[in-house]
Formats: sequence, C-alpha cells, structure tokens
Amino acid sequence: MMEEKEERSDAQQSDISLTKGDYEGESFRLHMVTWNVATADPPDDVSSLLHLSSPKSPDLYVIGLQEVYSKPLRFVSDIVFDDPWSHLFMSTLAPRNYVKVSSIRMQGLLLIFFSKLEHVPFIRDIQATYTRTGIFGYWGNKGGVSIRLSLYGHMLCFLNCHLAAHMKYATERVDEFEYIMDTQTFDCKKAPTIPDHRVVFWFGDLNFRIQDHGMHFVRTCINNQTYNLLWSKDQLIMMKKKEQMLQEFEEGPLDFQPTYKFDLNSDTYDSRDYRTWFTFNGKKRKPAWTDRILWRLRPKASLPDEQDENKPGLDVKKVKQLEEDEEYPLKIRQDSYTSNMEYGISDHKPVIGIFTLELRKIYETPLVRLQPEGDWSADIDAMVVYSPLQPFPSSTWDWIGLFKVGFTSVSDYITYTWVKDDEVAFNEEIMQVYVSKEEIPVQGGEFVLGYYSSPLRCIIGISEPFKVHESKVAIEEGLLPERINGLDKTVASEDLWN
Repeated sequence: MMEEKEERSDAQQSDISLTKGDYEGESFRLHMVTWNVATADPPDDVSSLLHLSSPKSPDLYVIGLQEVYSKPLRFVSDIVFDDPWSHLFMSTLAPRNYVKVSSIRMQGLLLIFFSKLEHVPFIRDIQATYTRTGIFGYWGNKGGVSIRLSLYGHMLCFLNCHLAAHMKYATERVDEFEYIMDTQTFDCKKAPTIPDHRVVFWFGDLNFRIQDHGMHFVRTCINNQTYNLLWSKDQLIMMKKKEQMLQEFEEGPLDFQPTYKFDLNSDTYDSRDYRTWFTFNGKKRKPAWTDRILWRLRPKASLPDEQDENKPGLDVKKVKQLEEDEEYPLKIRQDSYTSNMEYGISDHKPVIGIFTLELRKIYETPLVRLQPEGDWSADIDAMVVYSPLQPFPSSTWDWIGLFKVGFTSVSDYITYTWVKDDEVAFNEEIMQVYVSKEEIPVQGGEFVLGYYSSPLRCIIGISEPFKVHESKVAIEEGLLPERINGLDKTVASEDLWN
C-alpha cells in the first residue's frame, strides 16, 4: 500500500508539474488556509499559520474560515467594523507589505484575499458573491462564498464552502457543491460562471468522512501514520470516481492526519461522551479529513474540425479561449499540503496548501502612473500628477487616495480626492489633481498614492513611496505629538461623518 501511495503522488506531480522549457513564465507563490474555527476568538499569534518565518514569502494569501462567531450582536458589530479574525490577519500582514484586496462574509463563512502591494494594480475584475444552502436555502450557516478576479489577465476563482455535516450525507454534500457551482454568476463576459475561470480553488470544511472502517482501525492507521490505508474509504475520493464535476478537480495526497474532531486545546481526538435524550452515549466522532483544498485547471477547449469551421453554430468563445490558452499559458503546482497541529482553539485543525502558479502575463503595465508633485506637507496645498498608460473606463466616482506605507486595505486611506471634481489641469498625456492642505496629515510620514477606478472596482495604479514632511506651522505653534495625533484623528472623523 505504501507503494500505491508513492505511485499516486508521483502520478499527480507529473500531471501538474511545471515544465520550465515550454515557455517564458513568471512564478507566483500562493498560500492558502482553510480552518473551521468553531466560533472561537482568534489566537494571539498566526505566524506559523501564515509561515511568516519561511524564506519564501508568498505573493498571495487566501484565507477561508468557517463557523466564525456570528451571533446577532457580534455580527452587526462585524458589519460596521472589521471582525476580529480579519483584523488579526490584516494587522499581521500589513507591516509585511500585504494589502487586503477583497473579502466576503456570509454569517460564519469568511473569505479574505491578500496580495503583495506590487501586484495590486494588476489584480482587476474583482467580484465576490455567496450562496446559502442551509435550511431550505434560506439560512447561511452552510453554503459557499467566493472571490473572483483577474491576476495579470488570468481569471481565478476562490470558493470557500461549508457543506452538510454527518456521515450519511455524502450525496447531499455533492449536490450542494454542484448547486453552488451552477448558480453562482458574475458580471463578466469572459468568465460569467465559476467553471469559466482559468483556475478554480475549492476549499473549506467540506465535511466528507471516512466510512466503513471502524474507530479502532482508523485510529491505528493515524497512530502508525499509514494514512494511505484510509484513502479508499474517504467519501470525497469515493465520490470523485462517479461524479464528473468532481473528477475535474485535483487534490494533493492526504499525507497528514485527519483534522477533525479534536478535544479543545489538545491533539487528542474526540474523547467526550455525548448526551442523548435519557443518558450519555459513549460513541465518539470518528476522525476525518473534513477540511480540504482542491483545484481545477480549466480543461483546454477542443479545436473544431476543419469542415465545421465555417458553420454558423461555431462557438467563437471557445476558439478565443483556446487561442488565449496557447498564447498565455498557465500551470499550477502544489508545493505543500498539510495541517497545522499547534492550534487548539477549535475541534478542527487548520489545513494549509501552498501553490506555485506559473503564467505568462496577459498585461504587465498598470493602467495609470501617478506621483506627487513637489514637496508635500500640511502647510501648503498639494498636487498629484497622473498619466493614463492605457485606455480604461473612468467615472466621476474615481478617486485618488493617500495611504500610509503599510496600509491594510483599499478603505484604509488617510484622505482621498475625487479625480474629476478636483482636476485642475490636463492634456492628453498628463493630468493634475488638487489636494487641499487641510487633508494632509500634519505629522507627516511615508505614504503612497493609489488611483481607484470605480467601474473596475479596484486600484489601477500606485505611486512609489514618498515622504510627507511635518507641518512647520504645527511645530512653531508648539503642538505636541499627542496633540498632532489627536488633530489628525479629529480631521479623519469629521470627514467620515460628513
């Protein structure tokens, strides 16, 4: 059986290996996490979850959580402010130059996408949506949330699911997944549905169990680390053999111990007695790989026969798709697939998948180049100069934000100015936008400018970091640093409420 395990691993690696000589591509490292947090508050530190000590830093982080605490009072608070989990990840990653590009929450399901700042202007077409499958499709405790976007022109979709629980509902879990895949749609001609995307990552608490084998056999295999003896009875692997949609998804070998169900704050599998109507039932939950990460590379479109090329029914979209696949290849490799056993706040352990995406960029020039003009301080009005490098849809709702270096997300701006309202000079190549000195932080610091396109719903240009000088007026008037901080906060709060 160990040979079978090795053969499976080797076959999978050969199927998805990156061939360096095929084309000139650039590599992007993707770090994914799925974790059912069982309504727990976040731990103090997520460094090991994010592999922050690794010499290879990811280009992208995608974090999918299930069962985030969502009782009414907390949920309302989380709508107004960032929930504690999002806040922890943002505060951890922002100092390392990662920005939260998008997030979506449906009750206990939370999905967050982070990118290194350098890639942000090349991440476009961002949309997020959700599908409820709990209690007749009206309750959001089960279902799927997704974020789709284009990375240097390649369409990617990330789908975080929490599917039906319990051993006997394997078929229902597949039905829920297929329902989500079939019904989620996006406002995008190129990829209006999930399967239309170049790469789809499907992950979450998928709740598939290990059937037939008894508790003693399962635990013996875990203790001996002979996990491969359990693979044939894993429900997801079994369902893949007969469900065509599942067969299109790849998964790395389950070479880590099942991630469910543990006693809290321990590495001990379920040992508690469960209360029934009249007494306690000694039956324990059997360990299972409920938490998974899979991916699907869109199948190549088939070429039409020569005699069919002139027929009116020819699928033009497929022809364009094939041409793009050949001109701009994309390949994927899974470098690591494992669990992290050190976290004990939940009855699930988190699962981590690390991938390498190798692709040829469809575009590699930002849509806008922008920079500050002259020296900036709160003592004088300032100017931003920007130049469109390519045509793009603009709007009166486009704005340029001033962000502190190490900002957490697109909404974490210090101030902003409407592009069209505050444009003071322009020609076909260079445009100037006015920024009032009242909006500039008096204490100064290191900042960047970002151009946000409302039609594209993303930042399409970021300046190099630059220095905003301390206000000489504030220093001469003897304002202490604490007062200056208070002044900045006062200006920001007035802007928010106005």
